[in-house]
Amino acid sequence: MNPRLGPEPTKYKKVRAPVDVVRSFWERMEARDWDDARALLADDLVVLWPATRERFEGADTFIALQQAYPGEWHIAVQAVHADGRDVLAWVEVRIGDTLSICAQRATVTERLIRSSVELWVDEGEITPPAWRADVMARIARTTGSATEPVPALNEES
Repeated sequence: MNPRLGPEPTKYKKVRAPVDVVRSFWERMEARDWDDARALLADDLVVLWPATRERFEGADTFIALQQAYPGEWHIAVQAVHADGRDVLAWVEVRIGDTLSICAQRATVTERLIRSSVELWVDEGEITPPAWRADVMARIARTTGSATEPVPALNEES
């Protein structure tokens, strides 16, 4: 610390509330700041991806998975809401023209993500069943980097 200039600036604001922990994790992932993202995870983290029936155990394993993910991906946090230690996040990840959407439910205690269930889907990947054809309208596909936020989900609580 330089006495004339004060303490060194910190890279990130302090995260206290569970909602801040989850939002900060995704922001650090976007920045490819692996060490600081890892610092927000409990050592015994468990992450479930039910759509592909995968389970990831341990914070180091989960960070290694993220580091190995191919392509030039970009994360946009659309919404983060908390009810006590339970946090819900809506995150969009774009790789080129492909938009992947993640609905996450994380449990945060002692300022660490302890567990997470993440439901991932690629935009337009699943064809709706024929029985809904008379009651639904198709949503326009988002392209490029211009995505519309999901209505009423882009606020924090």
